[in-house]
Amino acid sequence: MKRRLAREYAFKLIYELGVQTEKDMASLIADTAEAQEFEPDDYIRKAVRGVSEKKEELDALISESAKKWRLERLSLASLSIMRLATYEMLYMEDVPFCVAINEAVELAKSYDHDKSPKFINGILNAIAEKKGLKAAKTVNKEENNV
Repeated sequence: MKRRLAREYAFKLIYELGVQTEKDMASLIADTAEAQEFEPDDYIRKAVRGVSEKKEELDALISESAKKWRLERLSLASLSIMRLATYEMLYMEDVPFCVAINEAVELAKSYDHDKSPKFINGILNAIAEKKGLKAAKTVNKEENNV
């Protein structure tokens, strides 16, 4: 399965975790995969499990970066997209932060309202800045140019 499609399924599962809070993760993954006719790959399982396990940490980062916005005011789609992208940026070494942000913006264009892509882009860039991901990329570029 291509990563973009896997990411879309992971987003849908993360969204479902926010809706069906009483359901355990394994059942939710199995039921959703069966209903939508896909086989969850390693990326999907790792992303969904990771977001679930790190939810409080991810939400704290999103909340700090979403100035003047309480998490309760965000749509569940926006919050699910940002949780996934933040998890990718911080914990998935094979996903560059800029890819995580770009893919989050694309998900927002498809699954959220018109103003969400810009809003999500701003928050995720603030998180990348706060976590030093942008500075690390600049240092790596400079080292490669020497």
